[in-house]
Amino acid sequence: MEEKNHWMIDVNEQENPWIIQVNNQVKEIEDISMEEIEKNRWQRRSIYKVPESVKNLKGKEKTYKPQVVSFGPYHYKDEKLAPMEEHKDRALLHFLKRTKKSVQSYYASLVDVVEELKEAYESLDHDLEKDSDEFLRIMIRDGVFMLEILKYSYNENNFGVYAPNDPVFSDHGKLYVMPLIRRDMLMLENQLPMLVLHKLLAVEKGLTKENEDFTNALVYRFFFPRTHSKPPSNCLHILDMYRKSLLQPTAQNPRNSPTPAAAAIADVRDDIIRSAIELTEAGITIKRARSRNITDITFHNGILKIPMIIVDDITETLFSNLVAFERFHVGAGNEVSWYVFFMDNIIDNAQDVGLLSSRKIIQNCIGSDKEAAKLFNSLAKDVMLDPECSIRMLCVDINGYCQKRWPRYRANLIQNYFRSPWALLSVIAAIVLFALTIQQSVYTTLDYHKPNM
Repeated sequence: MEEKNHWMIDVNEQENPWIIQVNNQVKEIEDISMEEIEKNRWQRRSIYKVPESVKNLKGKEKTYKPQVVSFGPYHYKDEKLAPMEEHKDRALLHFLKRTKKSVQSYYASLVDVVEELKEAYESLDHDLEKDSDEFLRIMIRDGVFMLEILKYSYNENNFGVYAPNDPVFSDHGKLYVMPLIRRDMLMLENQLPMLVLHKLLAVEKGLTKENEDFTNALVYRFFFPRTHSKPPSNCLHILDMYRKSLLQPTAQNPRNSPTPAAAAIADVRDDIIRSAIELTEAGITIKRARSRNITDITFHNGILKIPMIIVDDITETLFSNLVAFERFHVGAGNEVSWYVFFMDNIIDNAQDVGLLSSRKIIQNCIGSDKEAAKLFNSLAKDVMLDPECSIRMLCVDINGYCQKRWPRYRANLIQNYFRSPWALLSVIAAIVLFALTIQQSVYTTLDYHKPNM
């Protein structure tokens, strides 16, 4: 009789809890589409934690971590952000007093959608996963505080009864505190589902159904106060709205497709283009586009048009988090990532920034051109790109144009001989002198061969 090995594991279903659990789960989903279940699950997810690998790659954890205030469950226990919790509590009391609605009414409006709100987050602490009451308290306190920030910045005169020396809701707070809160509101890990704001505003206004347009307009005015465009719709959270605002269509600009010249080089790395200085040397004229849409970059007949960008203290945080959102949210798109990649390509050093600044494409508010160049070069680290994006086709077209000889010769001629009026006068004088010399030579020759009379 063959002896049973002592290391063999008993696979009897009745004695293995894990096997029992899996078999029960399989039975539960036999009549349900797994694809449909997972599709609904992923559809609601929109707020993600940025992995340490991504944070370490850029070497700047502060780019993804709020510095002043937490919104949502990911950082609500951070001791460094604790001082703002007192102001959240004060804002809630002011909000309830002004709206004359009970906190129960706001709480009740979120109870029916608590599971949907939870599923918006990639992961939750075990306690919050089980304790819906604590989760809803976070949503209400943070949601009300966010609404107070949005409203105060827009209409301070009719806002409420905050003291004139309030640390947050005052002229002083607007100048020193709200810009920091604004930056934290654009971090991927620090988002609230837009549904929270919709629900809270619906109760405040006494509406039976939330008004998405009103909420979107409130957020849009906060981030784009000088713009009168219509805010985007169907936004998942504030970062998603900001992204859609940057990509809103403006004037109908022709999208680029590869020219025959570009197709000839399609077998090489055709999405890498030269720096701004090198492009001008290759005969390309760079101009500022009128569009606000950052992807409205056009190239036609040797003219490259790029929308203006303001480079300030939040540029790095904003674009890093937008790229992270595109990276982790399926279906978000790849447009911002491509824009970052494109700008990294045409900016190699301070000279390129200087050129783009002179063309009013970059408004540099962070100091030196060298720092601005460093910022764009760091943004593009490990960027993932969609090969079907229209900006890639534009890069192919630009590379094809750079292979032509005549634009390069023309650019060299302009750069060397027509950069200043004095250089132009020198060229004209040389041409005139050369013409006179030839004329004199012709007359001398004719006079020499003229027969004596």
